[in-house]
Amino acid sequence: MTRIATKPQPLARSLATSTALSQYYYPAMIPPLDVVRVLNKAKIKFTLVGAHALGNWTRRPRTTEDVDVVVAARHVKLAVTALTTAFPELIPTDTPYVIRLARGEGGPIVVDVMKPNRAVIKAALTNTHIVTSGRLTYAIPSLEMALAMKYAAMVSVGRGDIKKFQDASDFLAMIKANAEIELDQLAELGELVYPGGGKEVVSMIAKTRAGERLVL
Repeated sequence: MTRIATKPQPLARSLATSTALSQYYYPAMIPPLDVVRVLNKAKIKFTLVGAHALGNWTRRPRTTEDVDVVVAARHVKLAVTALTTAFPELIPTDTPYVIRLARGEGGPIVVDVMKPNRAVIKAALTNTHIVTSGRLTYAIPSLEMALAMKYAAMVSVGRGDIKKFQDASDFLAMIKANAEIELDQLAELGELVYPGGGKEVVSMIAKTRAGERLVL
């Protein structure tokens, strides 16, 4: 499901804010629109995810050290080639779920090219909200997709507590900032995390709106 942004876009403002904040705290970071520009030029199918995309839904832009993109499986290698050509200082490290691009040997990770080899991540390529910023057009996750991705992160066994609590903060902020959430669609996306996940994530929305405490 692709949504077309026809109203003034909060992301244009939130992305500028998250970029400025991130550049202040992480001078080595690459601006997300620079990554978008490179991938668009290479005609790569991708979705901008992570903190830079979430500001559209949380209304609370925040800092992040890296730019996260989900890339279509057939374009993963091409995306890495395009980015390392545009930014020759970047050094890729391939892992099962993501190719991490560091600025220099042993330097900070500045771009994560996420592989769509998990169902919920793959879904981020089609459940999108289209954004235009100047001459650039690109996709971010739909509200329901963003919630499902944060839910997946919150229930991940291997994810550390610090990141999980940040995920929970983003999840709660999205709920409180958006009165309209397509719960049926969210339930379908939640099922991609694990069987029964759809019912659980919808229950989390109901409990949060009822003022109950979110328990991870």
